[in-house]
Amino acid sequence: MKDERTYKIIGACMEVHKHLGCGFLEAVYQDALEQEFILQGIPYQREAELSVFYKGKKLNSSYRVDFYCYDEIPVELKALTAMSGTEESQILNYLKASETHVGLLVNFGKPSLEYKRYVH
Repeated sequence: MKDERTYKIIGACMEVHKHLGCGFLEAVYQDALEQEFILQGIPYQREAELSVFYKGKKLNSSYRVDFYCYDEIPVELKALTAMSGTEESQILNYLKASETHVGLLVNFGKPSLEYKRYVH
């Protein structure tokens, strides 16, 4: 199933990577992606707090995701030369804990942009 929203987010990430390449700190990519989201009209919250639920009840614990787009898509950015399973676990935990269904993990740390769409 094609999801126009995630395609648009990935396209914005590609645009940032095209202009900056790899080698910057994650914070630089966050700043640039925020500007690209504004230019492309992608609704977002930066460093959004994701509530954690247990059996339908909100817990005191929460997560902070780099971006939360369209009020339901967590987007986690990385700037790593090699990703381990930890990053994948992180986005999956965001999906489970926040009871959202689709999320993106994006790595700017390589010559080609790496991204993966996760569905919970």
